[in-house]
Amino acid sequence: MTRLPRLLPVRQHFQDRALRDVAGEVHRQLSAAQFAARVKPGARIALGVGSRGISNIAAIVRATADYWKSQGCRPFIFPAMGSHGAATAQGQADVLTRFGIHEDAMGCPVVSALDVVSLGKTADGIEAYIDRNAFESDAIMAINRIKWHTDYSGGIESGLFKMLAIGVGKLAGAQRYHTYGYKLGLEHVIRTVGRQVLSSGKVVGGLAVLEDAYHNTAQVAAVPSDGMEQTEEGLLELVKSWRGKIPIPLDILILDEIGKNISGTGMDTKVINRSIHGEPNPWPELVRIERIFARDISDGSYGNAVGIGMADVIHDRLLEKVDWRATHINSLTASTPTGIRTPIHFPSDLECLEKIGTTVGRLDLAQVNCGWFKNSLELSFMKLSENLRPEIQQNPALEILGHAEEMDFDAAGNLSALTSQPHTVGAD
Repeated sequence: MTRLPRLLPVRQHFQDRALRDVAGEVHRQLSAAQFAARVKPGARIALGVGSRGISNIAAIVRATADYWKSQGCRPFIFPAMGSHGAATAQGQADVLTRFGIHEDAMGCPVVSALDVVSLGKTADGIEAYIDRNAFESDAIMAINRIKWHTDYSGGIESGLFKMLAIGVGKLAGAQRYHTYGYKLGLEHVIRTVGRQVLSSGKVVGGLAVLEDAYHNTAQVAAVPSDGMEQTEEGLLELVKSWRGKIPIPLDILILDEIGKNISGTGMDTKVINRSIHGEPNPWPELVRIERIFARDISDGSYGNAVGIGMADVIHDRLLEKVDWRATHINSLTASTPTGIRTPIHFPSDLECLEKIGTTVGRLDLAQVNCGWFKNSLELSFMKLSENLRPEIQQNPALEILGHAEEMDFDAAGNLSALTSQPHTVGAD
């Protein structure tokens, strides 16, 4: 058998910022912001919720609904996720259900439809749209995570403004905005369309969720509609300073899974240092990654394989699980067809590694250095090649947890999924 490098189990330590009482903090933030004073008694409040795998999202949405009910209002939840869920009303409701967000669990209705209302045009001639049910409510609140965007860097990236621009516009809006964004820049479109939606007077504000490098809920912030743009800029700058990263340059990055629940692009481009269009190492502040091997697709992605094209090699098992309809809709709506090109693929992990290992400029596969992670979101535990030991020992954030071991391939040449003792709240 070809000799591949032995792997060391390694823990990357980040600052633990986890909130101990997420639901309680949501209620405290909303109460302090006095959102209820901005609406009439008994108002119907539309709560926009997206398709991202946000930690504690069901508890956060339930606490938000409970706050509004405690103020004598009538909340309901609507999917604010553009073209996701295969761009169908039932598909988008199903996405929320998978996160535990449904009427029985939330104590309020979930209303999913694709009908939209036009809010007029921006100065660039971009027609803005909004979910009809949300528009016909008394007030709208967006609930979303503030995070860096996977396609560009700017002062506003992924968060409340993006949800108000692209999420609440459903398929009709998402298609139009990405088309304009191709020439005008997506940040410009998100800002201008977001302002158009805010100018409707329907948005009372948003609940911003910030996560630490362990994917813990670290902060929730009630953000009124007035000043939302400036507030979100500050929150984005803060959360960027907490970001987890791959700590060492790698010849081969091995990921057990990609998926929409992990990142909007399947793999976080600002972790793997690869653009959605396939450009390698576009972010100079990140370590270089020469090749990417994606082993599978997460169950939570339900076949949506957006981002598959950023990998250099994939296992056949991943390809067999792709729902091409959902993948095509999402990719074409976002104007990123290169992101779903099919990479080379083989029927075993061993063959994938042997084949791609010959392309990184090393004559001996034993000298190839590898980093193995579960996905691009969970960056605390990893396995790194033994030949990276000097670099590991020089990094104070890295801890070697045990002895180096050979890659344990079964008779079919496949590895088991990466396993570790998970980080627990308060561990660091």
